[in-house]
Amino acid sequence: MTYALIVVPFVVITAIVVLLTVRRPGFGPRMTASVIAAGVLIALTAVFDNVMIAAGLFTYPETLISGVRIGLAPIEDFAYPVCAAFLVPAVFTLLTPSRARHEEATA
Repeated sequence: MTYALIVVPFVVITAIVVLLTVRRPGFGPRMTASVIAAGVLIALTAVFDNVMIAAGLFTYPETLISGVRIGLAPIEDFAYPVCAAFLVPAVFTLLTPSRARHEEATA
């Protein structure tokens, strides 16, 4: 199994969970924050993955990666931080009771 195929379930789950939050309040600002967080995480991943690969801490078999790299890091490595930047706030939003439900429960 290639690293690109391993990433697919994470991307699909992230997309589904994010789509479940579209009607929740603050979707636009949350997406803006997720894009900014994703940018920061991509930069950090680029730096630290390259350092760890250059130091010989791990390698990637050429047959299991797409061949597209940012420095030494395969592009597939960047899917995980991007998914995290969108999935974590979406899950938090889904786990936070909406005001209407909270008011119903306390009435």
